[in-house]
Amino acid sequence: MTLSNLEQLAQNANTSEASVLLEINDQGVATVTLNRPNVHNAFDHQLINQLTLIFQSLESNHSIRAMVLAANGKSFSAGADINWMQRMASYTYQENLADANALANMLLLLNTLKVPTIARVQGAAFGGAIGLIACCDMAIGSKLSKFCLSEVKLGLIPATISTYVIEAIGARQARRYFSTAEVFSARRARRIGLLNEAVAEEELDRTIENIVEHILKNSPLAITAAKQLIQEVQHLNKSEDIISITSEKIAKIRVSEQGQEGLNAFLQKRPANWKPTNV
Repeated sequence: MTLSNLEQLAQNANTSEASVLLEINDQGVATVTLNRPNVHNAFDHQLINQLTLIFQSLESNHSIRAMVLAANGKSFSAGADINWMQRMASYTYQENLADANALANMLLLLNTLKVPTIARVQGAAFGGAIGLIACCDMAIGSKLSKFCLSEVKLGLIPATISTYVIEAIGARQARRYFSTAEVFSARRARRIGLLNEAVAEEELDRTIENIVEHILKNSPLAITAAKQLIQEVQHLNKSEDIISITSEKIAKIRVSEQGQEGLNAFLQKRPANWKPTNV
């Protein structure tokens, strides 16, 4: 998809009825904003479908350098929409399975986006919202934000988000918060790994802008490769696999166009001329 096509998607999304808004600045930074503030940005099938379409479009566009996931209103997201939950209560098993697959597919797209992703969190982040946060590469939250894995209160489990949340906070912490459904603070979220930083709400945007500034200085190809590296090596336990895979990856990127540009720029003491590259 070309940038003009993606801009058209943004124009179509940015209507008063849109559940999700999309903005792209001149530097290729996309801001995806949950836009149901009257219901604290609660999930429903429409929001999930719009996020899926946007994430697919961002993934296929090589001009995008980073993505910020934000939300309008007082809360990041209160989790599942009550009307959506009422419909799910009357669904058959097959209908519930299809519904869950749609959410799981959207989360997988977010988790595997080739560009760096940053969650901007304010207010409440409950249930599935914690899955969105965990799928992002980084998460910056307001010191006043609150978190809760509330599913067991409703007789449910945080199934589709579990892989990402456990990766973010660890199995030990998941055993507690999956079972207690207690509300925990931004300070606690930072300590257990869900947030990278907890700052005053008025500092949220500037903190994220600073992170984006650092990202934009770096090779897009190398960033994508570094993200893929983490996914591939974190569960390797054989030393021969680690040596083989990591050696192949660094050799490949050293001879790539951006690898050569970055090394030569460093040696010549000049800024690197990063250009969008198909990955």
